[in-house]
Amino acid sequence: MAAAKRRVRDAEADLNLPPGFRFHPTDEELVAHYLCPRAAGRAAPVPIIAELDLYRHDPWDLPHRALFGRREWYFFTPRDRKYPNGSRPNRAAASGYWKATGADKPVLHNGRTAGIKKALVFYHGKPPRGVKTEWIMHEYRLAKKGGAAAAAGAGALRLDDWVLCRLYNKKNEWEKMQSRKEEEEAMAAAQSWGETRTPESEVVDSDAFQEMDYSLPAASFDDALLPKEEARDDDWLMGMSLDDLQGLGSLLQADDLSMLAPPPAAKTEPLGAPFF
Repeated sequence: MAAAKRRVRDAEADLNLPPGFRFHPTDEELVAHYLCPRAAGRAAPVPIIAELDLYRHDPWDLPHRALFGRREWYFFTPRDRKYPNGSRPNRAAASGYWKATGADKPVLHNGRTAGIKKALVFYHGKPPRGVKTEWIMHEYRLAKKGGAAAAAGAGALRLDDWVLCRLYNKKNEWEKMQSRKEEEEAMAAAQSWGETRTPESEVVDSDAFQEMDYSLPAASFDDALLPKEEARDDDWLMGMSLDDLQGLGSLLQADDLSMLAPPPAAKTEPLGAPFF
């Protein structure tokens, strides 16, 4: 699906289409402005319709090969003969066949029949036991000259000429299927990402780190990183002024000097006469 969308975007860029462009032509516009120029070898107004052998592919593989479209896809394709000498077209496809349904309808342009529209349904499998699907195709071919009477009869192009086909899914199952596929791919990618990311159990909890004030100066910031020490006995000195510290130093110095001085000599009595 992503590749198909990428091709659509590339086609839009190459064609220089305006924003919001939608390609929803009528039957008359398809025949008059696209099929007639293609049959005459002239260029279409916009090269928006792909050319391929539609009957070599299953209908669900064709949207990826279209140049433009999201719910309807357009193709130019040749019509092959079923038998070499017959006039019936070969409707066999890759894994099934296309079966006509309803009556052919003339496509009018300027009051006259310019083409014939045929509706077909795709059956999966081999006839007559094919399984009917929701894939619908409208085939547009040019009418023979001679008016509506010839067109209503066996009026058809030579079987090797180009015809224009509009393809779509009746219940839009293809687009739903692609949407589901995209969802599954997105879920698989999310699951794969979840398996490769780091488990939450291995992620370090940011709350384990200490909250720090990054507005502090560098010295304070360094202090904040270091473990706090217990209060010491001399923490009372931190609150004293310089004068107090100098006075305290003088007292301490005086005490130290007094401790170093020798003790005073003991007083002695003068020697008198011997005592008998």
